[in-house]
Amino acid sequence: MKPVTGPDPRQLFGQVPFMQLIGMRREFSQGGRARLAIDARPELGNVIGAVHGGVVTTLIDVAMASAAVSRFDFQRTAVTLNLCTSFLAPGRGTLTCDSLLESHDDQVAWCSAVVTDAEGSVVARGQGTFRYLPLPGGD
Repeated sequence: MKPVTGPDPRQLFGQVPFMQLIGMRREFSQGGRARLAIDARPELGNVIGAVHGGVVTTLIDVAMASAAVSRFDFQRTAVTLNLCTSFLAPGRGTLTCDSLLESHDDQVAWCSAVVTDAEGSVVARGQGTFRYLPLPGGD
């Protein structure tokens, strides 16, 4: 695999093959806040007819990392050090994750997130820590 690179680091999210595969989209990410969303579809489901917990956890993870890097105007990337997800209800329909950069220093970001369904019910909550890294240099 090769790193995802490009002239505008704000646009790299949409070029990540995994994000394309699962259909995750970023609604906004700036100033330490981010909102990402994903639509439920059969290939993302589990045995109870809800979005699989791994997909919900990925939504939380990516939303928090997006909030973390937005603080530095996407001039850095962030990798997950620790991630904790609490599931509160089955996720059905469109799921939206709002995330917040709670605190950071030059190397580590501490973030929180909440996932809601289309009716506004809380599906899951998450917390995580992320290590800031330089953007990949290309080929």
